[in-house]
Amino acid sequence: MASTLEDLKNRRSCRSYQPRQITEEELQQVLEAGTYAPTGRGAQAPIIVVVQDKETIAALSRQNAAIMGNPEADPFYGAPTVLIVLADKSRPTYLYDGSCVMDNLLNAAQAVGLGACWIHRAKEEFESEEGKALLKQWGIQGDYEGIGHCVLGYRADAIPAPAPRKENYVYYVR
Repeated sequence: MASTLEDLKNRRSCRSYQPRQITEEELQQVLEAGTYAPTGRGAQAPIIVVVQDKETIAALSRQNAAIMGNPEADPFYGAPTVLIVLADKSRPTYLYDGSCVMDNLLNAAQAVGLGACWIHRAKEEFESEEGKALLKQWGIQGDYEGIGHCVLGYRADAIPAPAPRKENYVYYVR
């Protein structure tokens, strides 16, 4: 348990990645953690799409940057792996379920020694015609909403120290 707590306290978003691909073992460990995230009524409404194809990552990055309003940016920071979390909108808890999956992915990445970052705008990406075409190309059917991208890779820089915790973060009613 001590190592779990240390991982939770030390996880920081990574915004600079080495170009080399993560190992299959690391990927599978992170994915397994994602599939064990809590979901409303145990419905397992989210799905995870693993993207390691450089051209597809570049296309997703361009689309995400355009949505962000900065078409010259690389919102994926050069990460060699992008995990896209989508959730079935027919489930009343889909947004929370997908967020729990994202959190498990991020924490598992820390536990196996990878850098990771939650990148937003998946909702807008997969509501677009281009995004819908990708889902169809990938064989994904259903009414899914993009929850987020978990970019993964080996850190190119050191993990920064945590910021001090704010006052009044926790209130007790005993």
